[in-house]
Amino acid sequence: MFEFKFRMPTTVIVGRNCLVKNSKKLRGLGHKCLIVTGLQSSKLNGSLEDSITALENENIKYTIFDEVQERPTLETIEKAYQENKGNSIDFILAVGGGSAIDAAKAISILFKNQIQAKEILSLKNLEGIPIVAVPTTAGPGSETTPYSVVYLQEEGTSRSTGQRIFPDIAFLDARYTLNKPYDITTCTAVDAFSHLAEGYLSTKANLLTDTLAEKGLRLFGDCIEPLRKKDCSIEVREKLLMASSIGGMVISQTGTSLPHGMGYVLTAEKNVPHGVANGLLFPGYLKNFRNTDKLERLLHLIKVNSIEDLSDILKEILNFRNISLTDAEIKKYVDDILSSEKKLKNHPERVSRQDLSNIYKTMLRKEES
Repeated sequence: MFEFKFRMPTTVIVGRNCLVKNSKKLRGLGHKCLIVTGLQSSKLNGSLEDSITALENENIKYTIFDEVQERPTLETIEKAYQENKGNSIDFILAVGGGSAIDAAKAISILFKNQIQAKEILSLKNLEGIPIVAVPTTAGPGSETTPYSVVYLQEEGTSRSTGQRIFPDIAFLDARYTLNKPYDITTCTAVDAFSHLAEGYLSTKANLLTDTLAEKGLRLFGDCIEPLRKKDCSIEVREKLLMASSIGGMVISQTGTSLPHGMGYVLTAEKNVPHGVANGLLFPGYLKNFRNTDKLERLLHLIKVNSIEDLSDILKEILNFRNISLTDAEIKKYVDDILSSEKKLKNHPERVSRQDLSNIYKTMLRKEES
């Protein structure tokens, strides 16, 4: 329990208007900034305006790249670099959800190493220029993780770059999540829960990750009843954003486990939103634990009596019932999981082909009925 490593180099600043109030934190990062964001959301929720104000307060010049898609591609990352490599960019300010922050991490590597986007998938231990993260979604936790996931168009799959790039600073202001509709709010909230729970139940869990995960799980538990009542007030959103960032801190040490490994294919092939896929798989995943001591503690932390109750809650707030899988698809997906040791290594107990099949069958086919 007391032999582990923990590295969290991101400075986290929390509170309403925290970016503008703490704009002086940007001074030491450089004289020219590239703002990386998506097409619309940051312009509608005020985060882009605040980012510009913060930079202008410190007389930092900036340029904007606002073409990041929901699943950022290598082509988009390459475009952001090529269009701005002559602009003497010192640091990147990533404004948006996990996609914008993930893209910014990859783009920062290109600026630091002056390479092509495709090379980040093969070269090892690359560093990037500094990144400031301004998350506008409570769920992915990308602002406190070193991971960057990109979409490979030719393969039709998402893949981690394999690099470890932590943002230097993360500004957490839940006001930027206020315009998120209920279905996105719950979908991303369940993603945050899955990070916390998978990290808590991981073989890589340790004293510090458990301490963080337990607080994050309590915060998520506090939000369950409000979400069931469709209460998405600023107070609820602040708890969810904090739980999300804590979840990021946890999985930056532990990684994720079976629900993420099994859920990615549902997003890629069935267009199931990431958080929904995790949520539907989670009860089946939890039923595979034979040692239930820590599982029971987890349920207590989120104020849920049983796995069955958790299943009902997740189905209620996610309200997603349009999934069907054939036996051949389930076999294909299970074969993929079994062929990748890294997708299994964080689960503390041995799982069989039948165990994995049952997770898909009990949850996904039940949704079809």
